[in-house]
Amino acid sequence: MQARGLCRAESRGMFLGYLEITGGIPLHGEIEVQGSKNAVLPILASCMLGEGACTIENCPSIGDVDDTLEILKLLGCRVEREGRTVCIDASSAGKNEIESMEAARIRSSVLFLGALLGRMKRAVLPLPGGCAIGRRPIDIHIKALEKLGACFAEDDKVVATARQLLGDTVVLPFPSVGATENTILAAATAHGITWIKNAAREPEIDELCEFLNCRGADIERTKNGDIRVCGVERLRGTTYRVKADRIVTGTYLLAAAATGGEILITNDNGSCLRAFLQVLEKMGAGVIRSPRGGKQEGIRISSPERLLGAGDLETAPYPGFPTDLQSPLMAVLCRASGKSCIREKIFENRFKTADELVKMGAEIEIDGDCARISGVPQLYGAVLEAPDLRGGAALVLGALQAKGCTKIGNIGYIDRGYENIERDLRLLGADIRRVDGNRDC
Repeated sequence: MQARGLCRAESRGMFLGYLEITGGIPLHGEIEVQGSKNAVLPILASCMLGEGACTIENCPSIGDVDDTLEILKLLGCRVEREGRTVCIDASSAGKNEIESMEAARIRSSVLFLGALLGRMKRAVLPLPGGCAIGRRPIDIHIKALEKLGACFAEDDKVVATARQLLGDTVVLPFPSVGATENTILAAATAHGITWIKNAAREPEIDELCEFLNCRGADIERTKNGDIRVCGVERLRGTTYRVKADRIVTGTYLLAAAATGGEILITNDNGSCLRAFLQVLEKMGAGVIRSPRGGKQEGIRISSPERLLGAGDLETAPYPGFPTDLQSPLMAVLCRASGKSCIREKIFENRFKTADELVKMGAEIEIDGDCARISGVPQLYGAVLEAPDLRGGAALVLGALQAKGCTKIGNIGYIDRGYENIERDLRLLGADIRRVDGNRDC
């Protein structure tokens, strides 16, 4: 019972050992990436809305999904899982409160705020704290939902109630992904039309809208990026297949680029990664994309033995350079020729990975929201700790290009978003394995 109170990253990190990687092997081969983490989490939360069973195909087997399914069960949903297919029936769901221990496992539990309001007109969640990559306050969520008629009270919890949800115009001060998703979830069955101005443009938002429309919702994105939600009385069950995870695609492309390899990702053509791919090409990688809807929808990358630096770049909301690929890119830039500067404009604590990379011989200087990287000819194996999800993936990329053996602990963080990173990389020729027990230097 005591372990249940730990967050997933802590519990997995403690009990699932570490990753051991011997670097210096160019990656080659073909691979299919998992379903999208950032798309499936709001989709799962949205299953609370309406009645009837929803079958989600290509649902990745990752820690955040496991925890979201557990929350759905505790709210009274029937949840069945077989491989990558999940069936959720919320017909009997009657609970509107998420306990502190449940929410502590997963930041995206905040998405149940809009879903519970939409279904029950009441939602009770713990006050969200910070996370490893920085503060994520929900004031934007609260103000957006207040525009639809929700009332909030804060003590040691967030308590939201609504006699009735009514459509209105919601203008977001920042294109927050979570606030956009929560507003969509609350508005889907509200009375009237909701307009979301300055809505987030991430493809995962459009996938949530696509899923809800399959259930009978009436949602569209206009040419200028606004989202119109015309509330409907009820939502039905459906079957939906989750698209490929663009962040995993980017991570594996970087792995190939870092090692001077060549790989083909067979189920994602990188159409949602244009800003990222432009950086890879600037660094000297060759990128060939197959057209969407073609005979083979994929993306191939080939890389020289040593990449060039990236110059100056900064993270930005979609369609800019994704913050989720900032840490993995930093790891690759550590051995690229020349200097690079990354400015992090989304999360203030996403440079924690730098301290671990320096242990491998990297030269990184942090100045506020800017990381200056001077590429070195060689990185060296070390004993490391994953600081967060994407930072953990970055350390794996550092280890793949390093000389010698690297041991990475805290891998529960990596398991939150990567279905089986060691399996996938082994398919491409990497020397990587998961080891139970403690790491000895």
